[in-house]
Amino acid sequence: MRVSPGHGYGGPAFCLGGSPLPRLGQPGPRACAEGAVGGTTCSSAPGVVYQRWGKLCLTRRQHLGPQQRVKWSCGRMSADSVAVVIVSAARTAIGSFNGALSTVPVHDLGSAVIKEVLKRAAVSPEEVSEVIFGHVLAAGCGQNPVRQASVAAGIPYSVPAWTCQMICGSGLKAVCLGAQSIGIGDSSIVVAGGMENMSKAPHLAHLRTGIKMGETPLIDSILHDGLTDAFHNYHMGVTAENVAKKWQVSREEQDQVAVLSQNRTERAQKAGHFDKEIVPVFVSSRKGLTEVKTDEFPRHGSNIEAMSKLKPYFLTDGTGTVTPANASGVNDGAAAVVLMKRSEADKRGLTPLAQIVSWSQAGVEPSVMGTGPIPAIKQAVAKAGWSLEDVDVFEINEAFAALSVAIIKELGLNPEKLNVQGGAIALGHPLGASGCRILVTLLHTMERKDARRGVAALCVGGGMGIAMCVQRG
Repeated sequence: MRVSPGHGYGGPAFCLGGSPLPRLGQPGPRACAEGAVGGTTCSSAPGVVYQRWGKLCLTRRQHLGPQQRVKWSCGRMSADSVAVVIVSAARTAIGSFNGALSTVPVHDLGSAVIKEVLKRAAVSPEEVSEVIFGHVLAAGCGQNPVRQASVAAGIPYSVPAWTCQMICGSGLKAVCLGAQSIGIGDSSIVVAGGMENMSKAPHLAHLRTGIKMGETPLIDSILHDGLTDAFHNYHMGVTAENVAKKWQVSREEQDQVAVLSQNRTERAQKAGHFDKEIVPVFVSSRKGLTEVKTDEFPRHGSNIEAMSKLKPYFLTDGTGTVTPANASGVNDGAAAVVLMKRSEADKRGLTPLAQIVSWSQAGVEPSVMGTGPIPAIKQAVAKAGWSLEDVDVFEINEAFAALSVAIIKELGLNPEKLNVQGGAIALGHPLGASGCRILVTLLHTMERKDARRGVAALCVGGGMGIAMCVQRG
């Protein structure tokens, strides 16, 4: 068999119930899980048809060349030449709240990483098909900040750019959407990522009908639009307390995770392990331009004795366990990747950082939103045809230490494979950027450690989780 010229691949597929490959001339399975495009029988093609997956038709009379192997495994198909790969990945340093990046407009953070990933991939701005970025706190940022970032990076007006909003998962969901766009043939080269400047998020007042008498409250857009559960009307920190109670995660366990995260990040920074993934940002000040190229949020020298002295922040009735030290921060930053088909990378002489094998998203009860990665990871790994033991490196966003402990317990993960250079507790959590940031860090970690398989995952406010499986080689 060979792939018909010009036909694309709709993405990895894992059919519900593990449906086997249909016999020649028979329709294939029609109900496929997320990440698959197929399910429709090809019509009027020469020979007898197996099935159409996206725009890929396989027939009895077609033959695959050595670079176009098609594999079926538990309902999953992958065609090497049409797989979507990541050819470059970069991020800014992560700034502290009201810190080094606080004065930089969010679209400038975005344009910095877009320019860098295009440069690393040797892709000219005119060759980009589409720009997709996660961004959460958009109030006051002007019309379509992602479009602003795209144009500021030199990408022409003819190239569309748009925003993906999935709270903490936005940056990773943007990469999924980019891969889908390439997989179905709508795009050839996509820049995907995320950006956020939480320091610039405004306070809001509704004055449209006027205030006839007295004061009016100012609403913090960070809390209202980013960190407060819309269904239970309480802070994300309370959802972490719910997880700690339900999964029996102690304060000591949370503090141990937080100290480990800080210490791992300190070692990684001192060893220069983040240097390759960070693109410098130049910030204007009265003293001239200042180069920001080091993550600002980590606290070097963290220890369990000092951390254990902090009081719980969200529950103050004596039952609380979540503190500012075992939670992630409020931060600024951006991250991006360049996506294309493997055949396009081969044509350009590019060595991919990794292939996107699968992705998945899931919903959970909003009150325990931090457990969203549990079903998302299970589903993504199943679609990839892997087991959890097959994964060499996990990057799972550390929104709160309680969530990390619960996920490790529930999935039975080896802590030595998880967030090996520290996580968001140390590095920070710029909402719209974090999804792509953990992917960027995962890719560079896998390259440095010569790891083959990796998983990136995040919990998502409102009760969701998202995960992606990537593979090198």
